[in-house]
Amino acid sequence: MIECFFDCSSPWTWLGFRNLRQLAAELDVPVQWKPVLVGGIFNAVNPSVYESRERGVPAKQAYLKKDLQDWARHEGVDIRFPPSIFPVNSVKAMRACCWLLTRPDGTAPMEAFAEAVFQAYWTHDRDISQDSVLAGIATTLGLDAAVLLAAIATPEVKALLKANTDEVIARGGFGSPTFFVGGDDMYFGNDRLPLLRAAVLRRRTVA
Repeated sequence: MIECFFDCSSPWTWLGFRNLRQLAAELDVPVQWKPVLVGGIFNAVNPSVYESRERGVPAKQAYLKKDLQDWARHEGVDIRFPPSIFPVNSVKAMRACCWLLTRPDGTAPMEAFAEAVFQAYWTHDRDISQDSVLAGIATTLGLDAAVLLAAIATPEVKALLKANTDEVIARGGFGSPTFFVGGDDMYFGNDRLPLLRAAVLRRRTVA
């Protein structure tokens, strides 16, 4: 089992999300998706993110933008950084992902919804904090938009997102995407997928 804690407000997470799905299919290993609110993680344990945005080293900031575009080109996706609204409030989108996972056979619809949210924000520069944008995505995927919007306002779904966010913090996570293999072996970031793959294969050899 691979666990993935993720937030659609991160472009690097989109890359990790796509690559993990491919890796899981290749290795025939299940993924336990755990939507989180990355802003909550930053506020609790990684406030340096905000400092780097405000007063980051210019040369490094320029390189990070290039690096992101290199990765996007490599993966065949269009990532426009920064979008018009950045950072964005992704709480409703991530609650929707939580809710979809509670439904029978909810993994596939959640993966499709999250992928569409990533694309809406990072490629099409749409404000994923807006109900109308999320409703449009839901409708396109054949989901009942009214039901989804009602669900994400319930205390139960709000609690799921908070619990996931609290969990990754308690387990040593500090951002998105964060992966765990075997419960205690943590990896952070899209570029750690080769190491994650090796960890899965290593555990199979030991078993």
